[in-house]
Amino acid sequence: MGIVNIDDELHEQLRRASKVSCRSINAQAAFWIKVGMLCETNPTLSFNEIMERELSSAGVSAQSLAAIQA
Repeated sequence: MGIVNIDDELHEQLRRASKVSCRSINAQAAFWIKVGMLCETNPTLSFNEIMERELSSAGVSAQSLAAIQA
């Protein structure tokens, strides 16, 4: 495990986003890094398509999420 040096403003954005997403600052940074890597390696897919594909590969379906929310 290493240390990533980021500027103060990006760290503040991470802190704010982590509160909204109910993640730790490290988990939020890891999420943004993973999504960024997925976007770079799949430039023809939208963010929503990437998230749908990742959720599906983890066994989460939109139908089951909709049923929970109903």
